[in-house]
Amino acid sequence: MNRTDKTFFLIIILALALGLGDLACSRGGDKQAREGDSALSRDVVSHGRPGTQGRPDGTGRGRGGSGLGLGRTAGRSWDPSTVVRLNEKESAAVEFETAVASYRPMSSDLQVTGKIFAHQMRKAIVSYPFPARVAAIHVRPGDWVEPGRPLVTLQSEAVGEAKADYFKALADLELARYNHEREKRLFERGAGAGKNLQAAEAQLKVAAAVLNAAEKKLHILGFTEDMVKKAGETHEINPLITLFAPIAGTVVENVLVVGGMVDQASEILTLLDPRTLCVDADVYERDIAKVRKGQDVEVTVPAFPGLEFRGQLQYIGDVLKEETRTVTVRTEVDNRELRLKPGMFASLRIVLDEQSRALVVPDSAVLDDGGEKILFVKKDGAFYPRVVTLGSKVNGFVEVVQGVAEGDVVVTSGSYQLKSKLYDEIVKAAGIH
Repeated sequence: MNRTDKTFFLIIILALALGLGDLACSRGGDKQAREGDSALSRDVVSHGRPGTQGRPDGTGRGRGGSGLGLGRTAGRSWDPSTVVRLNEKESAAVEFETAVASYRPMSSDLQVTGKIFAHQMRKAIVSYPFPARVAAIHVRPGDWVEPGRPLVTLQSEAVGEAKADYFKALADLELARYNHEREKRLFERGAGAGKNLQAAEAQLKVAAAVLNAAEKKLHILGFTEDMVKKAGETHEINPLITLFAPIAGTVVENVLVVGGMVDQASEILTLLDPRTLCVDADVYERDIAKVRKGQDVEVTVPAFPGLEFRGQLQYIGDVLKEETRTVTVRTEVDNRELRLKPGMFASLRIVLDEQSRALVVPDSAVLDDGGEKILFVKKDGAFYPRVVTLGSKVNGFVEVVQGVAEGDVVVTSGSYQLKSKLYDEIVKAAGIH
């Protein structure tokens, strides 16, 4: 190989070496570019959808990488530097209310569901034991009645017959008493026989027993003592009988019409005193040991959200329902304002025992955020979101197990506007328009 050929060969080798180097550099640059694009993509997800951030291996949330303090850190909390600031116009448009996180006595509880019904001792069904016709109606549905108020007047053949029997028994007793007095005087004067006096005494006892039976029958028909006495004085025979209210309460059912017939199976009127009602609920077998008579109970119903009705546990069932593995418990609830109605579904909070003290905030301060609970802490005119872990809830307060400290000022009104503002800033920081 001559000198010229050697030079040409070296030139070819150098050219090949330079070409391979450029190719390696090009591939390295592409790889870096792809990694940069991936990092940018993760940053946008972190800020664009807080709550869906994740590490590359999908095991947890990652930190936003924009350096703006927006987004969540790994775990259940927002980045401590995450802050919402409002300008003067925004602050003027929202009325904020705040409260201080503080320690209060709290209690453990058991949440169950139940149904409201009328107290058995405060309900009365007015009926009549004999066939009768409605002669007059003195009350209407919704009327409040006191004991002894006239409800309905009936016309019954049995009433007329009972009155006739009672008047006859009165007359027979009067005659038997007269005969007894006469025979007694004759016997004392020696002009009468002893057997006649004995017969007169027997007739007097029989007449008294017959009168007593006739009077009892009038009571069965609905006559009071005064009514029986008046009937004995007037001797007026008519088939009318007036029924009176046995308890104080409201007329909740009245299907009567004048001239209509009733009998032994008819429920003429239904009275209910709704000032005390009962709530039956089912407690699972695993929780039976936690409940006992006398425990305080708070009852809420959908018709009055946020309003609590107080009562006490009065009865714990003795039989376990095999199909549901539950036991029925009964609560008596004060209903003097007449808001609760029999038939309503209810949620019950049974207070099990008193705990020492717990850090609490008003439950109005807590918001839902993607399956988590958050609230806003106000500090130096700015608002900081905090994810919190909650415990028991009672009387409008909720226990905060983790997320805030004693003395933190939390927002109780205006939190929704702050949450909206926070997400707007997150979207802007991610460059999404």
